[in-house]
Amino acid sequence: MNPAHEREFRDFAAAQSPALLRVAYLLTGDVHLAQDLMQSALAACVKKWHRIDEPYAYVRKVMYRSQYNAWRSRARKPESIVDTVPERTDPDHADRVARRRDLQTALARLPYRQRLIVVLRYYEDRSEVEVARMLSISASGVRSQASRGIAALRRIHETSEIKEALR
Repeated sequence: MNPAHEREFRDFAAAQSPALLRVAYLLTGDVHLAQDLMQSALAACVKKWHRIDEPYAYVRKVMYRSQYNAWRSRARKPESIVDTVPERTDPDHADRVARRRDLQTALARLPYRQRLIVVLRYYEDRSEVEVARMLSISASGVRSQASRGIAALRRIHETSEIKEALR
């Protein structure tokens, strides 16, 4: 591919990726599959880029055909009928969902700044200095608000079921 076509392709991909990703998401229903679909369609178009008249329509057509072929290949696989429904592989899933919901509810009861600092410090695992820089406050302010936030979560915990989520 000559440099002019390569630059044109890169400009197109950068400009049209958000729109193409939306189309791919509508086709797949999953963000990661949509990203894969869009990238494979763009990759399929690189070699013949200089011959494509309507790039946006062409890439969409490639995505449609690729997704259609994926659906067809899944449809060809025979279903297997079983006598009994297999057990869930993760029996604690409901407990984890409930703990996550309880933790989100408890976090929502914290003042905004404490909630923000607790999430940045413990969920995103950022350092005190990093959080202080992000929020334009002192590191001691981060320590203080984090300590108060954790103490408040512990008080909330005494009246609810978030013990496991705080560990």
